Amino acid sequence: MNFIVETSARHIHLTNEHIEVLFGKGHTLTNKKDLSQPGQFACEEKVTLVGEKGTLKVSVLGPARKDTQVELSYTDARTLGLKNVPVRESGDIAGTPGIKLVGPCGEIELETGCIIAKRHIHMTPEDAANFGVKDKDIVKVGIKSEGRALIFDDVVVRVSENYALAMHIDTDEANAAAAFGTCYGTIVD
Repeated sequence: MNFIVETSARHIHLTNEHIEVLFGKGHTLTNKKDLSQPGQFACEEKVTLVGEKGTLKVSVLGPARKDTQVELSYTDARTLGLKNVPVRESGDIAGTPGIKLVGPCGEIELETGCIIAKRHIHMTPEDAANFGVKDKDIVKVGIKSEGRALIFDDVVVRVSENYALAMHIDTDEANAAAAFGTCYGTIVD
């Protein structure tokens, strides 16, 4: 049994308060494209991240969240000059580095919020039962690709009725596995 493996490039999730600071009072996010996870979407809006060594423009993902969170790859963190950016599950931002955000209408100096997202598989409870796993299990996933087949260890299983079956890796991981275009993974022993 396999599942699609998607590359999750650098992006940001914003609170409603931060959306208004960066894009103007009363602004709401503009859906550019629905993503594979139900209710999630890429936005027309973009934010510039400003670090000690450089800047990066990132896509905003919607809908608004309770905490602002920046998801980067290690390469992105180095480009920005960020140090000690931890690998974390989405939402676990306590004690993480912050960064300056610049939008067309304002700026924010985040105190925390930068993470490198832990590679993970989204599953429904039915998917988890079919794969014989449960929420928060750690598995290995094999990816077959032209000349760069790879087994990823330390992949967290995330189970919710609100998910659609898909694995997410960052751009560094996708490059290492040559996981370009449509790519599939399989849980391995």
